[in-house]
Amino acid sequence: MGGRLSRHDSPSVADTSAPSNLDKDQMLAQAEKEMGFRIDHLNRLAHTCFNKCVDKRYKDSELYIGENSCVDRCVSKYIQVTNIIGHILASTKPPV
Repeated sequence: MGGRLSRHDSPSVADTSAPSNLDKDQMLAQAEKEMGFRIDHLNRLAHTCFNKCVDKRYKDSELYIGENSCVDRCVSKYIQVTNIIGHILASTKPPV
């Protein structure tokens, strides 16, 4: 009672807990930017592993066992390296 308002007593707290339109727009822009990064990452991965592993003569419509194994290893390594770099960047990122 002593004149203090708790979180539940203040009507303005409920009003500010919902994201504003600006916050929603910022969240949408961030999500679109993240999707762009993911698409770019997938395209670079596909391009890198395809050029490294697939025979350029296209004799058959399917990958050979060796090509398939190479693609599997390439994708696995690419993702591992990306995760390591992400962890390093996250740990050195200054707090916002």
